[in-house]
Amino acid sequence: MPVGLVGTATIRARREFRKSAALVLNSGALAIGTIAAAGLGFVYWWLAARLFPPEVIGKASALLSVMALVGLLGEGGLGTLLMGEIVRHPGKGRGLVAAAASVGVALAVGLALLFVFGEAYLNSSTRPIDGWFVGAVFVLGCGLTVIGIVADAAFMGNLRSTGKMLRQVLFSTFKLMLLAAAAAGGYTSSAALLLSWVAGLLASVIGVDLLTRGGARRLVGPPDFQLLHTLRSKVFDHYALDVALQAPVVIMPYLVLVLLSPITNAAFMPLWMLVSTASLIPAAMATILFPVVRTSPKQSRHNIIVSLSASLLFSLVCAVFLFTYSQEILAVFNPVYPEIAGSSLSLLGFSLLGSTLKFYACTLARLGDRMRKASRWFALGGLLELCLVIAGAKLGGLQGLVLGWTLAASIEGVCGALTLAVAIKLDSAAGPVHEEPPRSPLET
Repeated sequence: MPVGLVGTATIRARREFRKSAALVLNSGALAIGTIAAAGLGFVYWWLAARLFPPEVIGKASALLSVMALVGLLGEGGLGTLLMGEIVRHPGKGRGLVAAAASVGVALAVGLALLFVFGEAYLNSSTRPIDGWFVGAVFVLGCGLTVIGIVADAAFMGNLRSTGKMLRQVLFSTFKLMLLAAAAAGGYTSSAALLLSWVAGLLASVIGVDLLTRGGARRLVGPPDFQLLHTLRSKVFDHYALDVALQAPVVIMPYLVLVLLSPITNAAFMPLWMLVSTASLIPAAMATILFPVVRTSPKQSRHNIIVSLSASLLFSLVCAVFLFTYSQEILAVFNPVYPEIAGSSLSLLGFSLLGSTLKFYACTLARLGDRMRKASRWFALGGLLELCLVIAGAKLGGLQGLVLGWTLAASIEGVCGALTLAVAIKLDSAAGPVHEEPPRSPLET
């Protein structure tokens, strides 16, 4: 009897795997890349914390957060657009990728230059850019950040997420090697740390093309600006949604630098890095639903429930782990970090639960082509995050900042959960979809 039950369970498991093969394979590749990048990223920041002064870590991490924000603003929703539209325009994907990369890089470089000149004009004592060389590397890094985002999106849009996995691993490996080389040579400035990051970005883009035997180059063709112009309304919608969802997250280290101090930011960074890295897994699993559901809308409800359940379980495990071992983790990076931060960061991991629900509510909006409407709500959520973070920092220092962030993420998560529950219930009542319309079967 037990043998029969095992056989039946195996058959059912195989059937479920076949139903969600694209989701499982692509999510698996993304998860592997994220986990590998997380491990190497942990070593990167551990080595930096051991070999670089805390003030250098605080300033460099703040500058990297601004670079990520500029990359997000420059990419302008183009990467997300590619994930949903490549499958809708067979044979035109390469031109769309090239056009998106061209526009995104030009916009990011322009914004980076504005930030560099603005920093020079303000001449603040805590400003992270302290010379023309750092400014030039920063501008280059912003452009490369956009190229990396667009390349990853093109791989995912073609359901070839192994390409993104390879680029993540290469980026993490190269920047770690370069950081170690800089420290061994006695270069422990913020410029050296920033340069290791930017050079790692460049090497990862070149390396993934070599390892895939030109796979990255085959994603790009003559720019099709006409098609991109035709999709301009969707570009704006994705842009508004991406910025509203991600901007508060990527700018947090810079806010800690400005609101508190570079040394406090150095102690904040290890756990924030771990939380941000952990959030990449539910974010990637939610994001890959976009092209997967567009390709197989009949399996939409099943794929969403499976993906959401796995993401929430992962987030809960991470939150409990960080709550239990926050002090030990800080001590691993630098013995002085627990003294600087105290127990202020122990609740930071619980913000993952709210963030996970936000990611899936965001994907739901993309599937229903309701990005513009959803972006207003996410913008309100982002404003809530910033207000509670600033108020918390002013009233309670680092602990107040963490409590403000976690509370805001939890409020948004509850709203996202209600949205998902209603959408899944409506989809279940409507029954299976027998065609592939341009709008999502989950749209309300």
